[in-house]
Amino acid sequence: MTFTVEEVYETASMISEQNLDIRAATLGVNLKDCIDNDFEIFRKNVYERIVFHGRRLIRAAETVERKYGVPIVNKRIAVTPVSLIMETHVDREKFLDMARTLDQAAMDADIDFVGGFGAMVQKGMTRSERMLIDALPDVLSQTGRICAFLNVGSNVSGLNLDAVNLLGGMLHETAAKSRDSVGCSRFVVFVNAPEDNPFMAGAFHGVGEGDAALNIGISGPGVVKSVVEKNTAGDLTHLSETIKKTVFKITRSGELIGREMAGLLEIGFGIVDISLASTTAAGDSVAGVIEVFGIEKVGAHGSTMALALLMNAVKKGGAMASGNIGGLSGTFIPVSEDAGMIDAVQCGALGIDKLEALTAVCSVGLDMIAVPGDTPYHIINGIIADELSIGIVNNKTTGVRIIPAIGKQAGEILEFGGLLGRVPVMKVNPYSAKAFLGRGGRLPAPVTSLRN
Repeated sequence: MTFTVEEVYETASMISEQNLDIRAATLGVNLKDCIDNDFEIFRKNVYERIVFHGRRLIRAAETVERKYGVPIVNKRIAVTPVSLIMETHVDREKFLDMARTLDQAAMDADIDFVGGFGAMVQKGMTRSERMLIDALPDVLSQTGRICAFLNVGSNVSGLNLDAVNLLGGMLHETAAKSRDSVGCSRFVVFVNAPEDNPFMAGAFHGVGEGDAALNIGISGPGVVKSVVEKNTAGDLTHLSETIKKTVFKITRSGELIGREMAGLLEIGFGIVDISLASTTAAGDSVAGVIEVFGIEKVGAHGSTMALALLMNAVKKGGAMASGNIGGLSGTFIPVSEDAGMIDAVQCGALGIDKLEALTAVCSVGLDMIAVPGDTPYHIINGIIADELSIGIVNNKTTGVRIIPAIGKQAGEILEFGGLLGRVPVMKVNPYSAKAFLGRGGRLPAPVTSLRN
């Protein structure tokens, strides 16, 4: 295959000027065969497995970065949902010890995060899963690299409200025990969680996967914004085609990197996740893309249609480029990590209600939103339940990463720094659905689940 000078320049420009990168190279690792009746041997097996694979992942990433000049920003490992491997060791202190073991292994291997400290509870909860939820405030506040998840529903099983009702209190406790409430940033609750998601905090190695698989998350909002800025005159069809062709190029480069890394690791290549993911870097904003479309400020009426157009074009371009599209493959619209989203909240253009409407078309959900630290538990549970219901009814993945900002009120800023950036605390509706949520049970699956 030969490349023109223009193509080489275009790719170099995407990397150097428009923040194109491989956002995440996530190695999924099976831990089920590490289980042992002797808990110390079990921990030793897990530690050695993570360090072995983690160090190999780092070496492969560095080799590919040098060869192609494409930054691989985060190197991560996702493991078998921890509640499954802890079924014969259901003890709160043992859950904490396992979290510390995984955290230490990540540090020793120089891995950014280990995902998978979670459970699949879409229809009910085992003793192990309840214990994991109970331990999460200490796990998330006492470790630095552990990411946790719960899958509490699916379009087939409905939504497990009993599990949702445990989360407001758990998140409050996690926030109170963490510096600046940051522990909550490493927990996400899903419905229809994919087993091959490379993005944290929701990554885990699903039971349908093999012993190991490499999943790649690419990101290029800066690239998409650049091409849209150069095509201001076309109608919506032209705009969609322009984005689709750009995402095609981004996806092809992501698959090239992923397959090369998988070959170096001698494991199977999993998927490319084509999600657009913001960073705190200037110009690397999904909100910025929406505003370049012609929306004065994200959150204005018309924003949902604009995001729908963007998502449709991204999915079509990615699907045309690769047969291995998977994970979330949506658009992250975090209120932190995206300068345009932060600005929209601060100027009053965007609130939780409009953000929830946007998630109906974005495939990801309410990501990195902060609410006042004195928000009652049941209101947090209601926010989570509302968002996840969108995923249940529309047969799509949605998730929530919500942070009770201890000691702060609406309008104040919660500063995280680094990758997580800063997040304005958002006003919540003070009226209650406590009695409704207190009914518990499961939201029945929609009739679309009856397809067999």
